[in-house]
Amino acid sequence: MEYVINFTWDPEASVWIATSNDIPGLVLESGSFDALLERTRFAVPELLELNNIF
Repeated sequence: MEYVINFTWDPEASVWIATSNDIPGLVLESGSFDALLERTRFAVPELLELNNIF
């Protein structure tokens, strides 16, 4: 199964933001894109399990 994750840069807050319409509850931010990718990699499986999405 594929999930779409949107990564956007907020220039006003100087942070990267990760959200997804496919994964309820996924809203993360970080000043570093690489750090955000790492956080997303750990958060997605947990959120999928919590939301009973497999």
